[in-house]
Amino acid sequence: MTVKIDGKGLFETKEQKPVKVGFELKKVRGIALGFIIPFILLVVWEVAVRFNWLDAYVFPAPTTILQKIIELAAEGTLWGHVGITFFRVFIGFLAGTVVAVVLGSIVGYFKWFEQLMDPLIQAFRSIPSLAWVPLFILWMGIGESSKVMLIAVGVFFPIYLNIVSGIQGVDRKLIEVGKIYHFTTFQIVRRIIFPAALPSFLVGLRSGVGLGWMFVVAAELMGASQGLGYLLVVGQNTYSPELIIASIILFALLGKATDSLLKALEARALKWQDNLQNQQ
Repeated sequence: MTVKIDGKGLFETKEQKPVKVGFELKKVRGIALGFIIPFILLVVWEVAVRFNWLDAYVFPAPTTILQKIIELAAEGTLWGHVGITFFRVFIGFLAGTVVAVVLGSIVGYFKWFEQLMDPLIQAFRSIPSLAWVPLFILWMGIGESSKVMLIAVGVFFPIYLNIVSGIQGVDRKLIEVGKIYHFTTFQIVRRIIFPAALPSFLVGLRSGVGLGWMFVVAAELMGASQGLGYLLVVGQNTYSPELIIASIILFALLGKATDSLLKALEARALKWQDNLQNQQ
């Protein structure tokens, strides 16, 4: 805002804010850069199959895989498989996140509770994911409950670890400043601990959703009749490598889509940070 003086006295004029064209161009450039390497790999892959450098029966061309995906979509079966897999990941991710937030917050804030619970949690974290499969089948059968539980277990640990690390990494001097200003415990948590631990929590969410997509494969091997993991088994039993690779690519695309959503949420929630990425 500028102030000008004329014969009638002072008056204010508002300055025009520059249009953020540079930011939009940066965003488009970033998206374009992300497509370069996948595009090159697909072209090389297609050429290698066309010139018989790769066995087309074992390693089908990208165009063949795309044709298989289009065929499944035209039949109407693709959307059912994608939908049930996404539903299982969503419910498992939600359940694992809720438990991790509650338990991780208590462990991170109270030292005595960390000494009580953390050794047991770290021991459970060392158990391989597939080791839970027979136990969950024995407890809950091969229905949806066991599948969602397995995904929730996979999601829980990275979110829990990041929350504990974020809370315990809060600068003690900030807590002391809050006490000097007579902040209540709730105000200290809301205005100091929560903003300081938020970056770690959001990183944990992204790690958790990635593991959720990995664990859903093991979950859908537990007697599923629908889902992308089920398509993997069908492709193996029918000797259809194009179906197997199509399922893998769909897993990759769905995983990338959910990660991009969380990354956008992270960027919006952490706009107040003045970091290296904001300067580039």
